[in-house]
Amino acid sequence: MNPVGTPIPLLTLVAAILLTVVPMPDALAAWRPHWVALVMIYWHLETGNLRSLGTAFAIGIVLDLTSGTLLGQHALGLVIINFLVGRFRNRLRFFPPWQQALAVGALLINERVVQLWIIGLLERGWPDWSWWLPPVTGLLLWPWLFLLLDALRSQRRFAR
Repeated sequence: MNPVGTPIPLLTLVAAILLTVVPMPDALAAWRPHWVALVMIYWHLETGNLRSLGTAFAIGIVLDLTSGTLLGQHALGLVIINFLVGRFRNRLRFFPPWQQALAVGALLINERVVQLWIIGLLERGWPDWSWWLPPVTGLLLWPWLFLLLDALRSQRRFAR
């Protein structure tokens, strides 16, 4: 059995990676959410399939390779997100999606702080204000993404 579990989480992760690397118009590119983190958070919260830190690291390495970033940059952020979701999973699961969105927004901002730390270590310039827009987009998309992935998961459950 693969580490992700059923094919649905694996397919949604592949779709999230594709949504991450697909070209977007410059005006919208700054608003692109961290799709992989959002999908990983959902599957960890709802099924526990992605609870392994090694799986989060491997997903992050794949994301680094496909997006052309420093090897391990996204992997570190995803491992930290996965650890925090695992730590607070039992509490977060009982919130309605709109309240979960606040926690997801905090996780995505935390991931941006980790990325900022890496950028600082590499001595690249300070990003402008639009660099902080993806966590806001992720926060706003979370209830809708939650409902979409929940529908996929329940459809799979009833198909058995």
